[in-house]
Amino acid sequence: MADNGRGLRIRRGAFADVYLNRAAAPGYTTVIWNGPHVAEPTQLDEGQAAGFFGEMLLAARAVETYFKPVKMNYEVLGNAVPHLHVHLIPRFVDDPAPGVPLPTSLLRPVRRTDHRFRADVEGLRRLLV
Repeated sequence: MADNGRGLRIRRGAFADVYLNRAAAPGYTTVIWNGPHVAEPTQLDEGQAAGFFGEMLLAARAVETYFKPVKMNYEVLGNAVPHLHVHLIPRFVDDPAPGVPLPTSLLRPVRRTDHRFRADVEGLRRLLV
């Protein structure tokens, strides 16, 4: 099981690796470009862009199906890590920051070795085959 220090890989695709993060925010997932280094999506050719964003949508649909959020946030930033990646952040009716972005403190890695996290990893993997 691939662990990037922030979460566990739930899918290795042709264009992206998908990780469920160990964060306080349930379902927080990162989709990371796994080709040659690029910082911006504009650096991908048309086929690479279609492949990457297609795999990102596949991951987002799995997160939506599994976690049942009321809204999904998609963040393409790269300020701290200048390598193409997308943050998928499910939002829930009872989340702590309705109407505004989640505080970054909820997106930082936390110690999660619990059965719930492992069950979430396996549930998402089943949806991503």
